Amino acid sequence: MRIKSVNLQHERLSQSKSMVLFDPVEATKPISRHRRNHSQHCVTDNQIHKGFLLNQSKEGILNKTKISEKGKKLRKNWTTTYVVLSEERLEFYRDAKELTANMKSGTRSEYIDLRGALIEWTNEKSSRKNVFQITTESGNEFLLQSDADVTIQEWFCAIRNAIDSSGTVRPLSALSIGVRKSASTEILLPGNELKEKKNELRKSLVFKLNYSASDSSDRNRVKSRLKKFIIRRPSLKTLQEKGLIRDQVFGCHLETLCKRESCTVPHFVQICIEAVEKRGLNADGLYRVSGNLSTIQKLRFVVNQEEKLNLDDSQWEDIHVVTGALKMFFRELPDPLFPHSFFEQFVDAIKLPERDRQIITLRTLVRQLPPCNRDTMRVLFEHLRKIVVNASTNLMSTQSLGIVFGPTLLRPENDSGNMAVCMVYQNQIVELMILEFDSVFC
Repeated sequence: MRIKSVNLQHERLSQSKSMVLFDPVEATKPISRHRRNHSQHCVTDNQIHKGFLLNQSKEGILNKTKISEKGKKLRKNWTTTYVVLSEERLEFYRDAKELTANMKSGTRSEYIDLRGALIEWTNEKSSRKNVFQITTESGNEFLLQSDADVTIQEWFCAIRNAIDSSGTVRPLSALSIGVRKSASTEILLPGNELKEKKNELRKSLVFKLNYSASDSSDRNRVKSRLKKFIIRRPSLKTLQEKGLIRDQVFGCHLETLCKRESCTVPHFVQICIEAVEKRGLNADGLYRVSGNLSTIQKLRFVVNQEEKLNLDDSQWEDIHVVTGALKMFFRELPDPLFPHSFFEQFVDAIKLPERDRQIITLRTLVRQLPPCNRDTMRVLFEHLRKIVVNASTNLMSTQSLGIVFGPTLLRPENDSGNMAVCMVYQNQIVELMILEFDSVFC
């Protein structure tokens, strides 16, 4: 049997599949090349210090995000990362080039300490598929993901094995070297140290389970309270009777609003028309050009809060803001200015072949309307007729006003018919009532 020199021991290590670690003093003994003795070789102190005896490295690209740091929730921010798995840690790099650069410079990258960590699949923490979560002993939580099923399964198994190994294996030193049998997969540690390690792992697992259970209990408690609140909350009518909620102007029924204001034409409609006729009859595209939406919403808020409104204020100087708010008021009426119950009758009237019969029918229908609808309609159409008189400057003809106000003032309760044909009739009704104002509202 040939005896190989001590200088070739490192070459023999790469051919071994299992090992027995002896006392370092015996590291200088020759090693037999006989197959029966392949499991008997020694390890240098340098290899023991590096700690790569039991774990092989794995590297590749995964998607990563950190969702918790020491128990504090963080917003998910997925990034594509080059991941390297080594003993007891999972390291993250931007790409393989950064890994090479860090190895040369000795710089440390971001990593997860796998000692005492917990790994599990999760479907609740992300809408992505193939996601698993790693929770460290310090309370940090990470999500890792890959679209490839095989890749993510391999990573999950590799990391789980590394975590399992870190629970019983620790870096060996010259003062404490265990003995590993050739067919075994465990390191035999001193009894007290092994027992303490198991107790630490058990406490860590119990803490995580209790934390998860308490978190789930808190969520259920919140859901239960919200459900009771929704069931027991008072109705809108009750809150209005107590004066906690006031009826608003926008979106309120016309009859209710007029009754509350003790009039037949809403106050907001009157002041808007007065403002337009005072300083806007010559504005180009009146009622056709849209005003600034945010300013219109601000005006709406002021009106709904029943604050004192002065349309001569500089913040309402754009006349298109006033006209936009007035159109919004009529558009948001639950029952339009031409009530749903009268819609078909007005459409039938405009379908009549003779102009005189159309006017007579429209006059009859207007007289049948509720007082608040009839009076508000009279004020509005009288205002629109003044706009047509100034059509040479504001460029708003009866046809243009019919297109703007037709769908706003008349609309069917159920939009089940032909909307294009219906819109034609809506526009024609508004045009005819502007042109024949004196005859219809006599």
